[in-house]
Parts: sequence; structure tokens; C-alpha cells
Amino acid sequence: MTFDAEWSELRAESAQRVDMRLNGISAEPRSSNGPSQADLAVNDDDLGAIGHDAYELRTRLSKDGDHARPATFDAAIALTNGNFVSGSGLLKVHDRWQTHLKTLLDACAQISNHLDYSRASHHKDDAQIVGDLLSVSKLNEYLK
Repeated sequence: MTFDAEWSELRAESAQRVDMRLNGISAEPRSSNGPSQADLAVNDDDLGAIGHDAYELRTRLSKDGDHARPATFDAAIALTNGNFVSGSGLLKVHDRWQTHLKTLLDACAQISNHLDYSRASHHKDDAQIVGDLLSVSKLNEYLK
């Protein structure tokens, strides 16, 4: 099977398994006793696990993704100094890899940091709401 045929087959299979649509909502009415299937819910443990995985991926990628950089650069310089045309091509590959690696590292860091910030922000908001509710209940005691 060719790559294009296999890729087309996998895309068709994945399109059949899609359960969530972000560009619309389901036509079915919402039930009054709970959320519909179109609602998105995430709990704190899920956010923490995804953030942790993104952090670990970034840590491993920063080490393992840079393994071949020094040797590739040295080879590109040696080929260029030896008047081989492939030296400049190899240097372009080196530079492109570095650019893509940095982009991927930045994306992992943004995911991890955003989820950490979101969790902390929600906890702070919850604490403030509880604090505000306590002060209202204290006021109610004085009004009785």
C-alpha cells in the first residue's frame, strides 16, 4: 500500500470516529437535568496531567532533540570548507531543524504554563468566591 493510499484511508477512518465538533452544536435539545453532549467539561486532574505531560515532553525534547546538532553543524562546515555544495544544504537542514525544535519546545512550554496558570487562576477565583460568600453570611447574621 502506498503512503498516499494509507494516509487517505486513515483520514477517512478518523473522520468517522469524530465525536466533537467545534464549529457547531448538536440539534438535539438540552436536557434540564444535565449538560448535553455538546458541552465541554474538564476537571482539574485532567488539566494537571496534560500540563505535566507537556512539561515532561519539553524536558526530554530539549535534551534529545539537540543530540545531533553539534555533529551536523561540524559536518556542514567541513563540507563547505571542502568546497562541497552539500555543505550549504546540510547547514540549511541544521538551521531548519533548530527552528522547528525551538517552535515545538515553545509550544510545549506554552501548554504547560497555560494549564498551570489556568489551574491556579481557577483556584484563586474559587477561594475569592468562597471568601465573598462567607462575608455575605456574616452580614446576614447581623441583619437577623
